Amino acid sequence: MQRERMEYDVVIVGAGPSGLGAAIRLKQLAAASGREVSVCVVEKGSEVGAHILSGAVLEPRALDELLPDWRERGAPIKTPASEDRFLFLTQNRALSLPTPPQMKNEGNYIISLGDLCRWLAREAEALGVEIYPGFAAAEILYDEEGRVKGVATGEMGRGKDGEPTERYQPGVELYAVETLFAEGCRGSLTKRLNHRFHLSEGRDPQTYAIGIKELWEAAPDRHREGLVIHTIGWPLDAGTYGGSFLYHLGPRFIAVGFVVALDYKNPYLSPFEEFQRFKTHPAIRPFFEGARRISYGARALNEGGLQSIPRLDFPGGAVIGCAAGFLNVAKIKGSHTAMKSGMVAAEVIFRRLGGEREAEVESALRESWVWQELRAVRNIRPSFRWGLWGGLAYSALDTYLLRGAAPWTFHHHRDHEQLLEKRAARPISYPKPDGRIAFDRLSSVYISNTNHEEDQPPHLRLRDPRKAIEVNYRLYDSPEQRYCPAGVYEIVDGGEGPYLQINAPNCVHCKTCDIKDPEQNIEWVVPEGGGGPNYPNM
Repeated sequence: MQRERMEYDVVIVGAGPSGLGAAIRLKQLAAASGREVSVCVVEKGSEVGAHILSGAVLEPRALDELLPDWRERGAPIKTPASEDRFLFLTQNRALSLPTPPQMKNEGNYIISLGDLCRWLAREAEALGVEIYPGFAAAEILYDEEGRVKGVATGEMGRGKDGEPTERYQPGVELYAVETLFAEGCRGSLTKRLNHRFHLSEGRDPQTYAIGIKELWEAAPDRHREGLVIHTIGWPLDAGTYGGSFLYHLGPRFIAVGFVVALDYKNPYLSPFEEFQRFKTHPAIRPFFEGARRISYGARALNEGGLQSIPRLDFPGGAVIGCAAGFLNVAKIKGSHTAMKSGMVAAEVIFRRLGGEREAEVESALRESWVWQELRAVRNIRPSFRWGLWGGLAYSALDTYLLRGAAPWTFHHHRDHEQLLEKRAARPISYPKPDGRIAFDRLSSVYISNTNHEEDQPPHLRLRDPRKAIEVNYRLYDSPEQRYCPAGVYEIVDGGEGPYLQINAPNCVHCKTCDIKDPEQNIEWVVPEGGGGPNYPNM
């Protein structure tokens, strides 16, 4: 069967803040100049927002620039952040710390980023953008000179054996003059672009964290609309970077999450179990008494900052948003920088379409407030290589005395190279979940509404299946069983010895396995379009 072919001026992969921000800005520029620019956005989730997961506290700076009348237009941004608390937790106590200036949220809003993206998609469609959810971009298309000329969506209806079934449909080729990759953190096509065009050459390796989130409906007397709480310390040890957030949004919801940096060393550490244990702390548990858990999800996030941003431009397009790594770790925010990166890219792409072929997205972004913001905090995350106390001490020095203008830049290491072998690590005993405040993985995956077509080729692949036992099991006690927040990886005794069972239908698309596997033996590729979690409000 021949693949259908569609042609556009610009194709955007991913309907997150950066992709939708770029699409809207392109159409605004086209309307202002009286030109026609055709724009298409493809999104692997079953609907826009289905795969979007973030805390989220929104700094509206970029949105103010993109759609200044967003309030009048009915944007789903209703809960102003009214109070900040920053806590250091020991096992039984919570000590208040001064809130760092980057983490103060006056003028910001607690939101569902998924809901905001749905609204942005409607605004984009009203301007003439074509958006196709449920279509996963699975292949990059190149012309004879090696220039990117678009993407192809994945095939539908192949069985586990790779053979076509009765429901087989070929993918669609989407040709474009310019293609923007806004896949989010650890995008599968962005990895291929990086390899082909050496985009990270001369830049630091990206470093990541896993963020795990739940949404709860709180008891009326436990809810404080507008309250923002961040914690550090327990249950993590002083050598592991991470922390938590609790955001009280209207009308009676609490978004709670836990973030663990993926350069942690102990192969027995389980980010999911640490999160469940965190909720039982005496200062945290009361918020969830009499409450009801509604949603669950997980997602990797970039923490490398300025020094890990790859070269953004390549022949035929650019990388934007969290696919490039624009998260501001010190602020614990990235939606505003991601959106602005998409807007700046749109302005450059519009000039390219008009004949300015030498215009560069990266050069324009270096002149924007995004680059200035990330440059000022570039040393904060890597300073935690000295542990919690060393990192806090340096961060205070950098923030209050140096004011982000240090004449040096710290650098990052590769997350997958940091894991200790099991013989050098201490096993961690986690308490059994009570089913009221703390839960198990499978009941959590259930409320993520994750669904994949059972009869399809696996989207989690082992480059060398032997390493699952010969390396991961024997040297590290199979850490994929613990760093996966969805119970995808399981060591099973098959009678002839242990083997790794991959429960791919459980996958919530967090990408942690693709990042943390010590041999880089696990490869995450897109499943059939529409598969994965279906977050209604994350």
